Amino acid sequence: MDKKESIWDVNFSMNDTVFDSLTAHLAILDENGTILSTNRAWNESARKRGNPCGYDVPGENYLQVCRKIMGNNRQKTLEIIEGIQGVIDGSIGEFCLEYPLHTPGERIWYYIRVMRLSARGALKLLVSHEDITGLKLAQEALRLGEESLKKQKKILEEKNIALKVLLEQREADKIEMEQNVLTNVKETILPYLERLKAAPLRKEEQKIVDIIDSQLMAIISPFMNRLSHAGIFLTPQELQVATLVKEGKPSKEIADILYISKSTVHFHRKNIRKKLGISDRKKNLRFHLMALS
Repeated sequence: MDKKESIWDVNFSMNDTVFDSLTAHLAILDENGTILSTNRAWNESARKRGNPCGYDVPGENYLQVCRKIMGNNRQKTLEIIEGIQGVIDGSIGEFCLEYPLHTPGERIWYYIRVMRLSARGALKLLVSHEDITGLKLAQEALRLGEESLKKQKKILEEKNIALKVLLEQREADKIEMEQNVLTNVKETILPYLERLKAAPLRKEEQKIVDIIDSQLMAIISPFMNRLSHAGIFLTPQELQVATLVKEGKPSKEIADILYISKSTVHFHRKNIRKKLGISDRKKNLRFHLMALS
């Protein structure tokens, strides 16, 4: 019996139809690494790779075939040869490895698995090459996506830090500006205003000085800031009325100071109470304004 007949006379336990229907590239080797049988997927893959006639076919030694076609994948091919030899001699029970098989126009990855077949008689190995290109491309896309997200996260964190610094600087500038205004008013305006108040003035002139004094006090006091922080926005004249009410001045005197009618003062007082949320007419507006101060 010649070599070819001995190969094809091997009695396989698996059905040839099932063997050929599997998408993995399958080959059965003997204890020497000789190819006993290959399935349809294995044969089609060999043809697509343009392997020379006589490669990867029954009767050829797969270990020798690997040595001849290792090409650019020398390191991976040597690992595969060593792994198959390890399964043959029993030093390892199973061998698995991912490896690339790229072409000039396409990137391809395979997963090889080599194991012993449970059968009576001589040792036989099952070699399986599974195309995992889809999985590898998905993993690469996921990795690139994660890297992109990390970069975007870093950019956002840097922007947030920059924004935080800007806001802190803006707040510091605001405090400094308010302090400068306060200092300038106290040191450069109030002394002259005090001298003006002490001078002999007519009644109308005194009212004007009182208005200036009242408005300056509103600017340099926390009252206006408290209203703004509470979300209460008064018109300029409402603010004038509120400041004078807080100081305890009656409506008639407020009207005289601001040169408006008493009914206008009452109108402003009503709007101020509404904006402050004072619905109970028994509540004292002045006490409420003083509490804000």
